[in-house]
Amino acid sequence: MDIAKKAGVEGQSEAAVDREVQKNVILTRVEHVLNWGRKNSIWPVTFGLACCAIEMMATGTARYDLARFGYEVFRPSPRQADLMIVAGTITKKMQPQIERIYQQMPEPKWVMAMGTCAINGGLFANSYSVVPGADLFLPVDVYVPGCPPRPEALIYGFLQLKELIADPTKAKARAGADAGK
Repeated sequence: MDIAKKAGVEGQSEAAVDREVQKNVILTRVEHVLNWGRKNSIWPVTFGLACCAIEMMATGTARYDLARFGYEVFRPSPRQADLMIVAGTITKKMQPQIERIYQQMPEPKWVMAMGTCAINGGLFANSYSVVPGADLFLPVDVYVPGCPPRPEALIYGFLQLKELIADPTKAKARAGADAGK
């Protein structure tokens, strides 16, 4: 059977065929489709260090309904997760375990620093046992400030991460701007 007959455009002008193709055919890049799927199904690893973890758990409850964004699946294993939320104070004793969990996560993977302690050490920054920020040993993509940050702030952080995943050139541009400092 002829393709034109099958498509139902036999005997039509070229402009009519073009309109039919534009209505029924989607052209895109594979990378764009993959990023669309990634941004709408972020799976964070179940991981918390201090009081910020309580707020992270509250974000998953019915009141804040993280499921409406597709982020409710907190995975128990780093091998099933693509986001690490560093929530709370990082001690020097805990740093190697955090690095190990990060290394066990498959690519692509992202890191969110949640709370003042995870961002810069917080109240405990001058302590001998506290690491002054997750960005000293992890590539942090999104920072969620606060002590502890409210669940709304974490949701906003998820939405910022969603934008970065959808358009990776933003992350590259930001990294280039940071390198120029």
